[in-house]
Amino acid sequence: MIDVDHRWPSAAQAWLDLPADVRAEMVAAGAKSWREIFDGRATYNRQWRLARPPVMDRTSLDVLNAVCDRLAQLIFEACRRRARTAGELRRLLGVPAGATRLLDDDEPLSEALLAAFRPDVLLSGGVPRVVEYNIDSSLGGAFDADTVVRRFVDVYRARGITDRVRLEAAPSAVDRRFAAIRAGLGLPDGARVAMLLDFDAEYPGLDDPQRFLRVLAPVAERAAAFGLDLVIAPVSAVRLDDDDRLVVDGAPVDGVFRLFVPNRVTPSAGVDALEAALAAGSVPIWVSAAAWLLANKLGFAWLWADADELPAADRDLIHRYVPRTWALTPALLDRAVADRAGLVAKPADGSAGVDVLIGRECDPDRWRDGVRRFAERGGFILQEYVPADSVPLDFVHIETGETVSAEVPYSIAPYLFGRQPAGACIRTGFPGCDGVLNLARGVLLSGLLVTD
Repeated sequence: MIDVDHRWPSAAQAWLDLPADVRAEMVAAGAKSWREIFDGRATYNRQWRLARPPVMDRTSLDVLNAVCDRLAQLIFEACRRRARTAGELRRLLGVPAGATRLLDDDEPLSEALLAAFRPDVLLSGGVPRVVEYNIDSSLGGAFDADTVVRRFVDVYRARGITDRVRLEAAPSAVDRRFAAIRAGLGLPDGARVAMLLDFDAEYPGLDDPQRFLRVLAPVAERAAAFGLDLVIAPVSAVRLDDDDRLVVDGAPVDGVFRLFVPNRVTPSAGVDALEAALAAGSVPIWVSAAAWLLANKLGFAWLWADADELPAADRDLIHRYVPRTWALTPALLDRAVADRAGLVAKPADGSAGVDVLIGRECDPDRWRDGVRRFAERGGFILQEYVPADSVPLDFVHIETGETVSAEVPYSIAPYLFGRQPAGACIRTGFPGCDGVLNLARGVLLSGLLVTD
């Protein structure tokens, strides 16, 4: 049973509960070792690095994971109440045929689609609020989050800090994902699995594909620990052999792990080949593209529309942890204009902050024109604005080596693979940043340090 009314400590509490001398040593260690800690990690920021990772107590993390797991189930159930197949759900969401590559319209919606999810969580008044829900295999940041926090812990261990206080990295998202892939696809020991990426997408490091692949080499080593022979390749390079088997890097594969978004993948002969192999049933994929439809933000509007008909515990969970959300239609325009300061407009199937309007950051004319345009176009939501708490963190200036403490915006993205908690990707702002947390604006990534 989830404690819906859990009393959340402030985001700073777990850090402040550590002895002052330990905190000082941790910051000093991170400031000295930041180059090794962040080597090869994804960021566009050329000025700042974290001097320490964000910290959360174990009880709060356990409750957060339980809340996120239940919300994913509720989103799935809201979709199943309205559609039985991927095609029915696609049409209901207004997604054009062919816009989501690899999608089989006849696929029944099943709980197998909940094999991988990661909500985006803001803390508001200390309470987690789930503002978006990523349900798909293409969840980025896992390797970077894992690596950063484990390197911090290694530095602390070398200095004897972990002998004095209980500090550990949250469970590995990389490891939990490979365990879920093997179990989900039912693969034998030694199965050859392709991790396919879109090298034409926008992501730090993709401009140098060979270096990017070298940086990812430890991922293949972790896969081997779970009995998988992992090959990492651009999706554009795959092909079919004469038996319709998918060939990657010169040999057929037994399964595919898709690490690209199916509605924004760059068209190529390789994508066509993968689509043909899936249609022929010659290779299994983790996870079906139908999972991407579950992540559509209209699901939040359906949660709120259904909440009063659900059991009290689920209703209260939605009301406390999910911002009020509506489908943006012309009928809501007057309300949207009148309540500008308390609303955000977002594309229902968008990401990375594209076409997002925050009412209180827009002048009245820009907001009115924007929501009118979105309502006419369709496929947008209105969501209650969630004021995000700023969190105190410590940073090192890359050029000067100066250590600076600052209160910055902060988001938590817990991973659950195979319905098992798997750490979190923490996106933090930096001194002088704006309030939008995405890689394009220089956000810093870290995993989560857990204390008792």
